[in-house]
Amino acid sequence: MLLNEGDSLGRNYTVERFLGAGAFAEVYRVKHRILGRQALKVFKLLGTREETDRALKEPIMLSKIRHRNVIQVYDADIIETAEGTRGFFTMEYVAGGSLQDFWRGYGNQFVPIEVTIDIVKQVCEGLNVAHGDKPPIVHRDIKPQNILVGYDASGLRACVSDFGLAKEVNPLMLKLSARGTLCFKAPETFVDPMSDSCAGDVWAAGVTFYMLLTDRFPFEPPDGDCQNLDYNCFQRPLIPPSRLNIQVDPELDQILYRALAVKKDERHQSARELLDDLNRSQPRSVTSAAETTHHSAKERPARWCPRRWSSHASGASCPRRQICSNKL
Repeated sequence: MLLNEGDSLGRNYTVERFLGAGAFAEVYRVKHRILGRQALKVFKLLGTREETDRALKEPIMLSKIRHRNVIQVYDADIIETAEGTRGFFTMEYVAGGSLQDFWRGYGNQFVPIEVTIDIVKQVCEGLNVAHGDKPPIVHRDIKPQNILVGYDASGLRACVSDFGLAKEVNPLMLKLSARGTLCFKAPETFVDPMSDSCAGDVWAAGVTFYMLLTDRFPFEPPDGDCQNLDYNCFQRPLIPPSRLNIQVDPELDQILYRALAVKKDERHQSARELLDDLNRSQPRSVTSAAETTHHSAKERPARWCPRRWSSHASGASCPRRQICSNKL
């Protein structure tokens, strides 16, 4: 780890505990001497002061997107460590954790349909602000680990975080180079490495939506290992989520079919379009525990358990966890 519990960063921050790490940075819970608890993201990359300043594009981009469903940035700076100069920024601390943690908390039951739709709507609300910028900002790495879930005065709050791969699109072509997590990338990125777009963010939100509803990925290689995902995998018909979860009705099936359309021009082109479809839908309310319980372990192989990602000590023992760390 880059920091230790009890470390001080300047006059203002004291490290409380390690929260997690990604390919490019580590995140810690810290206490600001005046403002209280925050989250701090420190970059693994070492560089000169000028290089580190240039690397702090994520907080700069986040500062342009002010919305309840996008993580709020408080401060950005650099620190001198024994290894060299590193950049960091602080943001609001969401006590509930990631959507992956929230999802796993339901144990052997599916997340209630109303809660799932509410979360996806809020993700779309946050993405809509980014997609509505000029030029649009594309997140490029929407997945359960990059969505934070907590509660505020208005109730449950889903918050899009980790804009570390976000880019402003080419204003002439409205697309950019493909980056992100393999199993959440849209089909077109497997053919054209310059095809990330707002519609690609919609695809990733659709994959997340499908997984919350069914506990499985919508498209997978025959061996079940998403590290082997390629364009041919998208040629198999999508199993309607209503076949896997009795809470899902045909109207919601149709929304997922459009969000996960393999042909980009048949998909929602922005988060606003997906949000509009969800706002028009009227999902049934299902309250019976029997109707929200998963299939038995015999019916559902272990590889269909994304909630178990974080229960493994290392990614080597869990294909799902390897998938989620596999960046393009």
